[in-house]
Amino acid sequence: MPPRRPAESAQAPSPTPLSRLGDLHGVATSYEPSPGRTVAASETALVAALAALGVDAGTPDAVRAALAAREDALKGRLLPPTVVSWGEGAPAALAALPDGTRLRIVTEQGETRARPEQLPPGVHALHAAAPDGRTADVHLVVAPARLPAPPGRAYGLLVQLYSLLSRRSWGMGDLGDLGELTAWAGRALGAGFVQVNPLHAAVPGTPTDPSPYRPSSRRFPDPVHLRVEDIPEYAYADGCDRSLLERAERLRDSVLTEGALIDRDAVWELKREALEAVRAVPLGPGRQAAYADFLAEEGEALEDHATWCALAELYGSDWRRWPPGLRDPRSSETARARGELMDRVDFHSRLAWLTDAQLAAAQRAARDAGMSVGLVHDLAVGVHPDGADAWAQQEYFAAGMSVGAPPDAFNSRGQDWGLPPWRPDRLAASGYAPYRRLLRALFRHAGALRIDHVMGLFRLWWIPQGHPPTEGTYVRYDAEAMLAILTLEASRAGALVIGEDLGTVEPGVRETLQSRGVLGTSVLWFERDWDGDGLPLPPERWRADCLATATTHDLPSTASRLTGDHVELRDRLGLLTGSLEQERAAAAADAGEWLALLARLGLLHGASGGCAAVSEEAEIQAVHRFLLRTPARLVGVWLPDAVGDRRPQNLPGTWDQYPNWRLPVADAEGRPVTLEDLAASPRLHALIDVVRGRAAGDRVVRDDAGAADGSGPRDGTAAGDRTGAGDRTGARDGAGAGGGRGAGPVPEAGGKTAGTPA
Repeated sequence: MPPRRPAESAQAPSPTPLSRLGDLHGVATSYEPSPGRTVAASETALVAALAALGVDAGTPDAVRAALAAREDALKGRLLPPTVVSWGEGAPAALAALPDGTRLRIVTEQGETRARPEQLPPGVHALHAAAPDGRTADVHLVVAPARLPAPPGRAYGLLVQLYSLLSRRSWGMGDLGDLGELTAWAGRALGAGFVQVNPLHAAVPGTPTDPSPYRPSSRRFPDPVHLRVEDIPEYAYADGCDRSLLERAERLRDSVLTEGALIDRDAVWELKREALEAVRAVPLGPGRQAAYADFLAEEGEALEDHATWCALAELYGSDWRRWPPGLRDPRSSETARARGELMDRVDFHSRLAWLTDAQLAAAQRAARDAGMSVGLVHDLAVGVHPDGADAWAQQEYFAAGMSVGAPPDAFNSRGQDWGLPPWRPDRLAASGYAPYRRLLRALFRHAGALRIDHVMGLFRLWWIPQGHPPTEGTYVRYDAEAMLAILTLEASRAGALVIGEDLGTVEPGVRETLQSRGVLGTSVLWFERDWDGDGLPLPPERWRADCLATATTHDLPSTASRLTGDHVELRDRLGLLTGSLEQERAAAAADAGEWLALLARLGLLHGASGGCAAVSEEAEIQAVHRFLLRTPARLVGVWLPDAVGDRRPQNLPGTWDQYPNWRLPVADAEGRPVTLEDLAASPRLHALIDVVRGRAAGDRVVRDDAGAADGSGPRDGTAAGDRTGAGDRTGARDGAGAGGGRGAGPVPEAGGKTAGTPA
């Protein structure tokens, strides 16, 4: 069947056998990049997506055969492979069972039940036997109906951990620095949380891909983040002498004082040398018992991960180029190699254990410092196709496909993120086992989890490898089951969930997430009345159930946005779509509209008589006063904003033209700022005083009712003793932006772009 390009249409085309087959497998035949505009998916995309799901649609005869087989299978199916029950009621799917169907439920706890009511939370085994002889053995997910709201209004810091160097770092920020940051921010600043970038294990390379959003494994953290000196065995290790620390000091100083970029590979080379020496020190009985418990708890998943690491040392990181027998994690050749490489497998298992322990210590430091939430970890959209998860979980990934985004107002070419998608059919058949294990591992040391591109719980844009993003199509997931698993694991951990829901969001998604207690993400520059006059959205119209921020890691810093520096940077790199003059004017108009609103609200301290001669620092403070006027339950401060950093950590649309993911936090002049410098920074403390309502001239509202004009609480207290105005002021529809969010030119998934690791 010859491929054709996507075509716009005013109305849905007549169903064809191929489109009906796609619908029955959750493969979309069209999409809407904007309201009222429908674009048909190409036949190339439909055929490729179906093939990745194990369905042959390559010829008309194959389509007809596959369609008949699917229709027969669905007609004869008693239940879907996974069913969901919210709260204590019976699953809705059971209502359609024939009268007289007998049920047997074996709970996670080992109890056998005959009725689906009053079941404990968990993923249970359900057997159904209908009078006509049909049977079904499926997974029954019982989840709380809704996650609880945050424990009072809180503010926190957002930071890319690698960029936060202290005077003890070995060339990049580490988990020791994270523990120090949380202890200081909680105790001295009253912060309720610290959000970091994904700490997932990276794919080693020459050089290693520095993006934290294209990891080798999302299940296990990267040992490059270890604070080596904090490992108990370090003090007894031969080879960890003064010369090693001197090399680490030179590496650190090259970044802090000599203008060098963060070099992850150099850091890892040095740390690996130290860790090899540390591992030679025998564990004491208690430490050995703890390590044995970790191995038993993590089981096959850790064994697979460590085996991949050991094999990658021999054959390179792309497992698809390994000797054929080793490409299968369950083959006899792999089992033999694992035995031969057991020493290296144990080394990488030990690193996973040590890193897990330091993550636990960082979260304990946050809680001990009084943080109401603590660490907010970040879950990337997917994994690198060459990495450990893609090798160990091959049956769950769609071969030959990549995740991205369709063309939209921000990027007419669409985006390809280079990440293989999970197969929804295999996930459902397993009871979402790999997804459950992933969430459980991430929640273990987290007060909250940020989910990058949370819309991926509902659907993902699949792109056939070798084709442009325009040749993709959406493939749908069982959002109810995905949300139920997420809610179940978060509730077990007592953690919050924050969904990154920027970009193109189909109708109903934000409302569904909000109904389950998943917080959204609201970024100041995107909050406009897109369905009305397009002007900045006043604070009372922001939604309450969200994390409100001024910027993100994929966007210009607030100083850069206010000064227009981001336009000059994009011009130098040849990234502007219009002329420099046009882009400057548009950026100035955008910033000007926001500054005008801040002035009208009396937030721009220092302005008088309509004079705009206000310092950049005062403008940044005003932006954060505005965020506190909104009913948002969580308010995030981008840590580089606190010292006037103008450089983005990641510039979408670039690869080697810009040092993405390799910049230390710096001041307004570009001088790197250490963690110790931050703690002593007058500019940082002045901004935090604003956020805490302690700045001179800031009126502090001590009740939770908010002002009559909808300004809401202004104190920003992070101690967890206030609920904010979330239930009493704006965001009345729960969807945010007056119901119009997402219609404007917002970059999909925080600005990931085609060919750019996010």
